[in-house]
Amino acid sequence: MTTKEFISKFKSKYLWFNLAAIFGVVALLGFSLKVGLDIYTRHGEAIPVPNLIHKNINDAQHILDNLGLRIEVSDTGYVRTLPPDCILEQTPPPGETVKNGHVIYVIINSPRKPKLTIPDVIDNSSLREAMAKLSAMGFRLGQPQFVPGEQDWVYGITVNGHSVTAGDKVSVDDVLVIQVGNGQRDAADSVDFVDPEQGDDGMDIIEDDGTAGDNDEFEEVPEAETRRKEK
Repeated sequence: MTTKEFISKFKSKYLWFNLAAIFGVVALLGFSLKVGLDIYTRHGEAIPVPNLIHKNINDAQHILDNLGLRIEVSDTGYVRTLPPDCILEQTPPPGETVKNGHVIYVIINSPRKPKLTIPDVIDNSSLREAMAKLSAMGFRLGQPQFVPGEQDWVYGITVNGHSVTAGDKVSVDDVLVIQVGNGQRDAADSVDFVDPEQGDDGMDIIEDDGTAGDNDEFEEVPEAETRRKEK
């Protein structure tokens, strides 16, 4: 094939028609794919997420159903001042835009009061240390109860009048009363001191030097004086 013949083929209408048809098909496929993806992903459709905080889970579900969104409980928490089953947190946050069918994850207030485990603070810490640790864990503390013992030392904890120990579980709403030493000794722990110079009966102790048994208890009287008394 000569150069002239090769160039003449590019001038053929049949060749350019075929090339135009190929480009047309490719463009049509690309456009169809783009439209299909937009429809599938609902491209350009933005739904603002409503504020669900402190709403009941049933009310929140009704709101999201009307918007074409879904709701799912991811966890539970507990706030004693809020009613059960109300929403504490949500993801995504209010105001963020999402697509139709998006799932909104929420944390709801538990209807059951959680329980906390008593830590090892009894006979192991001061009042200040125990109060700081218990408060940080979420316990409710009442006025300390002072008992005979070392000043500010924790000797026990009571809940509703009953003693508890480390490892016991109590409701988060229960009030803990810390029994703390008042710095005074218990009368049962008093010690009787005995004077070493006296016996148990309070009498003076006479030390025995070992010569007491050798002394005669009778006084010797001279013979002349005895005869004079007989006359």
